[in-house]
Amino acid sequence: MGIPNLPAIRALRPAWNKGRIVGQKRPLKPKHVWAIRVRLELAEKHRDLALFNMAIDSKLRGCDLCRMQVVDVMASGQIRERASVLQSKTKKPVRFEISAGTRASVAKWMEDPLMVGSEYLWPGRFHERLHISTRQYARIVRDWVTSIGLEATAYGTHSMRRTKVTQIYKKTGNLRAVQLLLGHTKMDSTVRYLGVELEDALAIAEAIEI
Repeated sequence: MGIPNLPAIRALRPAWNKGRIVGQKRPLKPKHVWAIRVRLELAEKHRDLALFNMAIDSKLRGCDLCRMQVVDVMASGQIRERASVLQSKTKKPVRFEISAGTRASVAKWMEDPLMVGSEYLWPGRFHERLHISTRQYARIVRDWVTSIGLEATAYGTHSMRRTKVTQIYKKTGNLRAVQLLLGHTKMDSTVRYLGVELEDALAIAEAIEI
């Protein structure tokens, strides 16, 4: 007598995004940026402070930020004022400025014993990993935002990428500049990335009283 084929029984698992805020992550506000900087400075976390400042200035994707090499930011023993990194997604270079505060924090990090002979700017802690992973970077970002009381699910690695360009657009309205800084090939991508149309619409609505 044959055994009847019974339907497969699968364990019910909660959805991966249950209780999480999905979609576009929020950029940090200037007060958040300074709050995180102060905490990192007081804790003397030189690596994290340099990483945080570079993430804000470079506006790079997490994968490109993690793979940054020392030669990308240093020339003749000095931290460059401007740097260029080849994007892994578009295979095109993107240039960015390195502010005085970021240069100072990176120079301080370069004095750390862990940086002796390191090819990468953010070396991994394990011998088989030459640099920090994007997952590790995501955990670091989560620690930053929770340290100042923000909701971790509302922010992520793209929050670092969006923070400075959001302020640039608010102050100048120059979408072309933002497109170049983000390394986008199409303006439509920049518009969607910033949520420009929605922000503009809300600003107009808020100015109208009925």
